[in-house]
Amino acid sequence: MKKIFNERSRFGAFVKKEFLHIFRDKRTLIILFGIPLVQLLLFGYALSNDVRNVKLAVADFSKDELSRQITQQLSSSTYFTITDVVHSTTEYEDLLRSGKAKEIIVFEPNFGNKFLHDGKANIQLIADASEPNTAQLVVNYTSGVINSFVQSQVVNKNNPALITVKTRMLYNEDMKDAYNFIPGLMAMILLLISAMMTAITITREKETGTMEILLASPLKPLQIILGKVTPYFVLSILNAIIIVGIGVALFGVPIKGSIVLLMIEVLLFIFLALSLGIMISTVVKSQMAAMALSGFALMLPTILLSGFIFPIKNMPMALQLFSNLMPPRWFIEINRSIMLKGAGISILWHQTLILLGMSLFFMIISLRSFKIRLE
Repeated sequence: MKKIFNERSRFGAFVKKEFLHIFRDKRTLIILFGIPLVQLLLFGYALSNDVRNVKLAVADFSKDELSRQITQQLSSSTYFTITDVVHSTTEYEDLLRSGKAKEIIVFEPNFGNKFLHDGKANIQLIADASEPNTAQLVVNYTSGVINSFVQSQVVNKNNPALITVKTRMLYNEDMKDAYNFIPGLMAMILLLISAMMTAITITREKETGTMEILLASPLKPLQIILGKVTPYFVLSILNAIIIVGIGVALFGVPIKGSIVLLMIEVLLFIFLALSLGIMISTVVKSQMAAMALSGFALMLPTILLSGFIFPIKNMPMALQLFSNLMPPRWFIEINRSIMLKGAGISILWHQTLILLGMSLFFMIISLRSFKIRLE
């Protein structure tokens, strides 16, 4: 009996020691509690199919009381924000192509008179379908608000008036999901290959001690970095060409804009990803740490906070602001705009400058952090 008691005491002491080791190790506590908490918050807030604050533009060719009432009903909804009033087809396309509006609501001439006297009237919804799921949700919500308003205005329930909502989807008329996923997949693959592999490669040299040999060679630190990242730069370009080729050949994804501009933006994003990988390699000391940091810090935000799958406008304001720090967000916007909308640099200069600024920032931090002597 005493022997059993002693064994239990020893086992209890051993378990207590393990608990103390865990509680004293901050990195273990972060893995056990911090990462699950962050994932829970991200998935809880980002995984949302609700529509909020969608930018709408109104083309009111009737300008009567009924069209103004419907516009007011839409603007008072938490789903929509009326941003512009347009007067021509050219303005429709400009607003949708630049992303200043996700949907255009078009009231036909004499809309109110037709509704009151004929019992029938038409409204056209022109939606940006470069994100097909979001476009369908926006159209459904708009139609729901309009139908609810019509029902509230009908006096004779036996002979109700009718507003016909006609829908037109721009940039992806067939609502193919591949049009949405191919630009996003390109961003995720290029970021992971360029950043993760660069971080792991440089960290491996530090971990095995061969970096000291390289630093003792006639090569300068900048030459060592360039030599390490050049193969991944070339292979990433090849990957981008393969992704675009498969998207066009197998999935029918169009390239309506300049292929030259698209490739320039791809090169800029690859340079940014390589710079980010170098920066990661300067703050970690092991390949496992580099892989974990690259995977968690890059993959999860790319999937959730870049607009790749979930619309950014549906997220809380704090996550929307945080998404501005995600390089894939801007690259995906550029990809979709060039490939699906035919946008040029006159529209995409803002996103391009952000990517360029991030690239220079990561590279400057990396070069300053890169030490000639390993500690």
